[in-house]
Amino acid sequence: MSESKHIPQTAPQFSATFDPYTLSEIRRAAATGIYDIRGAGTKRKLPHFDDLLFLGASVSRYPLEGYREKCGTDVVLGTRFAKKPIHLKTPVTIAGMSFGALSAQAKEALGRGASIAGTSTTTGDGGMTPEERGQSKTLVYQYLPSRYGMNPDDLRKADAIEVVIGQGAKPGGGGMLLGQKISPRVARMRCLPEGIDQRSACRHPDWTGPDDLEIKILELREITDWEKPIYVKVGATRPYYDVALAVKAGADVVVLDGMQGGTAATQEVFIEHVGIPILAAIRPAVQALQDLGMHRKVQLIVSGGIRNGADVAKALALGADAVAIGTAALVALGDNDPHLEDEYRKLGSTAGAYDDWHEGRDPAGITTQDPELAKRLDPVQAGRRLANYLSVLTMEAQVIARACGKSHLHNLEPEDLVALTLESAAMAQVPLAGTGWIPGKPL
Repeated sequence: MSESKHIPQTAPQFSATFDPYTLSEIRRAAATGIYDIRGAGTKRKLPHFDDLLFLGASVSRYPLEGYREKCGTDVVLGTRFAKKPIHLKTPVTIAGMSFGALSAQAKEALGRGASIAGTSTTTGDGGMTPEERGQSKTLVYQYLPSRYGMNPDDLRKADAIEVVIGQGAKPGGGGMLLGQKISPRVARMRCLPEGIDQRSACRHPDWTGPDDLEIKILELREITDWEKPIYVKVGATRPYYDVALAVKAGADVVVLDGMQGGTAATQEVFIEHVGIPILAAIRPAVQALQDLGMHRKVQLIVSGGIRNGADVAKALALGADAVAIGTAALVALGDNDPHLEDEYRKLGSTAGAYDDWHEGRDPAGITTQDPELAKRLDPVQAGRRLANYLSVLTMEAQVIARACGKSHLHNLEPEDLVALTLESAAMAQVPLAGTGWIPGKPL
């Protein structure tokens, strides 16, 4: 009898294209006929600030002594036309997150934390709440396509107005707020029926292009007696042209939101496949400002995945004037904390996954309109946590700036950076580490 040949057994491998998650999504779509909706931002790995490194001072550069030499962190926003520009102690601001997506207690906590830290917070869709206005020393009022909760009186109460054209998580798409979060108070503020899913418009109803945007900005200036800075917020897609047109329309400040930015809720296919990373968007935006002779005259705020002081410093070194945080601010308040893991598991989620944000059952009391859950959040304590976090971000950015020999965060520049990958070097337009080569440019 011939001896049988030994055939080595290998572990089964999933397809790189049809991985387990992709297969599960196909099955879910086939079973339900409904696309997937979730909150927060993209989960896929993208080129980001971690792909850049700072070149600290050595012989060719002289560092600053941390305890004896100052390093400024303040920023003034809205210096172009506004009679009353905003002066902040830190270049880290709070991005727009709506009452509706967040509880009233969370909005109050954001205002408290931002005020302690000397920075601004932003209303988001759905209007201005007394809790947020009462606790925010500096409050930016978002003017969105939905016009939910918008009225001229609140425009005048605000310290700045942000005209929202697009958002990084869903540029070209409107907002969503599921019926679970349309409480009686949210419904009254937004003039909506209770408990019914709300979809915001994807574009403003009264203009179709940059010429109309210019007219709208002039209207807002007249309503507010030219006192308030006017921001224009765009999702990162075609940053050079979008920023240039916003400037030509009369913006005092441009807010640029990359695809790592979060959202209350939208289609997952939108979050993961529309827009570009903030790392790829900053340099074209700065180039547009420079070509128009407006860099530092029109301020640039960037957002989308800012987590720590290194991210802040890198964004400023690439040419931004300030950054905005959203997801990180909610985590600082106490959302998705591991001590609530058992309750997140009951929701079919886990701490850190963020998949439950849009459903209104957040056990931390932050992304919910359930009055019993919302009462769990102490706005005073949560505000202090946020203020601590903002303070750490600022100090971390200062440490890096001093190490690069800079007496102000705004003195950081692309020359202080190198990239670890070809992709990040090309996007950020800084040399590949160990070389003098920027991809796409001659040596």
